[in-house]
Amino acid sequence: MRNVILQEFVSIDGLAAGPQGSVDFIPAATQNDPSLDRHQIKLTDSVDLILLGRVTYEMFSSYWPNQTKEDDPAAEVLNHTPKLVFSRTLERAPWGRYAEAKVERRDAAEAVAKLKQEKGKDMIVWGSLSGARARRKAGLIDRYELIVCPVVLGGGTPLFGDGVAERELKLQETTAFDRGGVALAYAP
Repeated sequence: MRNVILQEFVSIDGLAAGPQGSVDFIPAATQNDPSLDRHQIKLTDSVDLILLGRVTYEMFSSYWPNQTKEDDPAAEVLNHTPKLVFSRTLERAPWGRYAEAKVERRDAAEAVAKLKQEKGKDMIVWGSLSGARARRKAGLIDRYELIVCPVVLGGGTPLFGDGVAERELKLQETTAFDRGGVALAYAP
């Protein structure tokens, strides 16, 4: 059975986006961090499907297909990993010169539950806060990986602000990065 990994970048005060939905704090806190690059490559190598919502897809597809290994060491692996975009409005999901992402119109929780039963590597959810919350509410997240960026935003969108309580989480792993960020991995 495949696992679903939810990886989110958050501020020290638990926000996944700043005011007006800005995620500018992420590259500001993580660029040129070789230890984070190695971590992301290892994580991306452990999955064979990236799960995205429409908004995150649009943000990622305007950036990642234009990146090379020289720009960002994770770009090569990320660009070649198959992607599934949950959207009722997209007809197609191009990814630059790489294979297009598949568009899934079915209910995301239902689709992910079926994907978990298939053979393969793990799947990863990046960004897509509403989708992440829905998968969490449906009990589909097997591993939470929070990349805590060394910044306090003071206002914005919390990662877990949906009123859904999670049972106790068990710490699986911690990793400190060169620029002061920390990865915290938990399992339900």
